[in-house]
Amino acid sequence: MSFFMRPPLEVEIKFSNEESRKKVDLRPKHGASQHKLAPLFAHDETVSGSVILRPRDGRRVEHNGVKIKFVGTIEQMNRDKPVDNDDFISWAHELSGPEEIRHPETLNFEFKNVEKQFESYNGIKVQLRYYVQVTVYTRSNEVTQERDIFVYHYDKEPQSQNVVTMDIGIESCLHIEFEYAKNHFSLTDTIVGRIYFLMVRLKLKHMELSLVRKETSGIGTNATNENEVIVRYEIMDGAPVRGEQIPIRMHLGGFDLVPTMKDINKKFSVRTFMSLVLVDESGRRYFKQSELMLYRPEPEL
Repeated sequence: MSFFMRPPLEVEIKFSNEESRKKVDLRPKHGASQHKLAPLFAHDETVSGSVILRPRDGRRVEHNGVKIKFVGTIEQMNRDKPVDNDDFISWAHELSGPEEIRHPETLNFEFKNVEKQFESYNGIKVQLRYYVQVTVYTRSNEVTQERDIFVYHYDKEPQSQNVVTMDIGIESCLHIEFEYAKNHFSLTDTIVGRIYFLMVRLKLKHMELSLVRKETSGIGTNATNENEVIVRYEIMDGAPVRGEQIPIRMHLGGFDLVPTMKDINKKFSVRTFMSLVLVDESGRRYFKQSELMLYRPEPEL
C-alpha cells in the first residue's frame, strides 16, 4: 500500500492482564504465512481491555465514532468457494462518539458475561474463532482492526468409565485383543493397556499404533472429512506367537490434541481415534479403530 493510501490513524487492541496470560499459537489461515499468538481465556471469563488510537505523523484526525464488536464465528474453508462464516456471537457497542484527536487516545472496553459456549478450534478446513473488532469511522473511510483470543473449556473426569476391548480377527488366521482401562481420557492423561495374541497363523511383519484426528465439516451429503495423524508408533517388529502380550503406555500430554467436539453448532465435529495396524510379509494391512473420548482437565491450582 502506498504512503498516500495509509489510514490516517493506527488502531491497537490490548487485553487485560495480557502479559501474564498463556498464548496459543494459531495456524496461518487462508494462505497467510505468519503465525499469530492469541491470549488464552476461560469460557466464563469477562473479555476486557483497551483500544489505543494513534494519529499518524502528528496529524489532526476527525472521526464520526468508534464501535467495538465481540464475535464468535465458525469459518469453513471449502475448495473453490469463498470462506463460509457463521457468527454465533455478535455483541457490539459504541466506544466513542464523533470527535477530533491530535494525540494518542485510550478507550477502555468490557464484554461481561458473554457465554463462550464452544472451545476455540484451529483445524485444517474449520476454524472456530473468537475475536474483538474495532472500527473507526473517519471522513474518508473506515479503519478496522481485530484481534483473536483463544478459549478453553474445562471439564471434570466422568464418574463412570468402561474398559474398552478391541478385537482384530480373521477367521482361522488371526485373533488379537487390544484392551485399555477406560474410554474417557483427559488431554494430559496416560493410556495404559495391552495387546494379546490369541491366534497367530499369519506371517506378521510389524504393528503400528497411531492417534488420528478426524475433522468433519458440513452435514449430510455435503459433509467432508479430513484425517490428520497426530502420532504414529511402531510397537512390534517381527512375528509374534500365540499367548504373547505387548504392554501399551502412551502419554497424551506431549501431543497436539483437542477435546472431542460433536456437532458443534450443527457445523462440524472433531473426533480422535486410536488406530491399530498390522502388516504381514506380503504387505497386506489389517486395522481397527476405536474412538477416544477426550476432555480438557481443569487446571491445577
